[in-house]
Amino acid sequence: MATVATAPSPATVTANPTLPIPDLQPPSAAASERVVPAKLEVHMGRAATTGEGINWLTLTVMIAFHIGALAALFFFSWQRLVVGVVLYVVAINVGIGMCYHRLLTHRGYQVPKWLEYVMAVCATLSLEGGPIFWVATHRVHHQLSDQEGDPHTPREGGFWAHTGWLIWGNALHAQTKVLARYVPDLVRNRFHVWLSKYHWIPLVLSGVALFGFGWMFGGWKNAVGMLLWGAFLRVTFGLHATWLVNSATHLWGSRRFETKDDSRNNFWVALVSGGEGWHNNHHAHPVSARHGFAWYELDLNYLGIWLLSKIGLARQIKLAKYDRADPKPAGA
Repeated sequence: MATVATAPSPATVTANPTLPIPDLQPPSAAASERVVPAKLEVHMGRAATTGEGINWLTLTVMIAFHIGALAALFFFSWQRLVVGVVLYVVAINVGIGMCYHRLLTHRGYQVPKWLEYVMAVCATLSLEGGPIFWVATHRVHHQLSDQEGDPHTPREGGFWAHTGWLIWGNALHAQTKVLARYVPDLVRNRFHVWLSKYHWIPLVLSGVALFGFGWMFGGWKNAVGMLLWGAFLRVTFGLHATWLVNSATHLWGSRRFETKDDSRNNFWVALVSGGEGWHNNHHAHPVSARHGFAWYELDLNYLGIWLLSKIGLARQIKLAKYDRADPKPAGA
């Protein structure tokens, strides 16, 4: 669940070569024809969204999941903990880190389409929306990182970067036409369009399955416990792990590269997110499928990509190249 409410101008887009957002119009189109229609513009950032008020549906769902996460502590068992951890790895590591982020957003490697689709479904179990919304938001974040229009920069407040940006403005999860400018590669794919519209279905089905199997192997108390640990607590912890990448890694940590934003490498965010906390590395070399550049920078999400390559399911893996004695961002 998230919201966006500024489409960067073409001049702003081309000024930053890190991750150009493709135009929907062909290169030969006249300048007047390349102007983005008002209905295709998406406005992000605090100034653009707070005036639209609180999104009560998003806020209500967030509160419900946090309450469920607290309730889960009264239904602890080792079995439920294991189920929660396994689903966390599936949703956050395989789904968000490996698929939404490094595969779909930055195209840091390639996998067969059937595997891409499976991984995308895993990502929806995180309650972070469908692929079109997530990728569009993240591409704009890179394009305008820590500038006006960045959907979640801590320069507009730590709480805003962590959670506030999600609960103001209009939700755009299913509005693929509005987000098309930012993800032309995804809107041409019928599966990603469908999954973006119905991103809530896999999570609901997983909740039903958790409750059902819990009931079969332990009665109502086990059913409730499985649902709370496998869905509510697991999703809530995963949300905060992802949000910490938006907030904490632009506030605290070290900087290997002098990027134009505030990105930092934060080891404890990397621990809970599977390697996404090496954020300064990532902003300096966004296409790299590997975010941990040193031996001590644990990057479980890259380890997953590496394992896929060893069984022939991942190819064309892009890795950062830089001078360790004089590290500079890509393109510098």
